[in-house]
Amino acid sequence: MYRVILLNDNYSTMDFVIEVLMKVFRKSLEDATKIMLNIHNNGQEICGVYTHEIAITKVAQVRNMARAKNFPLKAIIQED
Repeated sequence: MYRVILLNDNYSTMDFVIEVLMKVFRKSLEDATKIMLNIHNNGQEICGVYTHEIAITKVAQVRNMARAKNFPLKAIIQED
């Protein structure tokens, strides 16, 4: 299994990060807000744990959403 981790940056808006968490990771508004604040305060946060293929897909979805909005938001995978 693999953790998908979102990394903080100084450009992606909090609203955009919440949108990504809700659309890509299917988080509720409350959970997405908590995760976003952890990313903002701690530099990164785990968004979910998935099989390798699903984790890679989630990272690609984050990258595509960020590129479409010209944000540098980045997701990485890490073996659990």
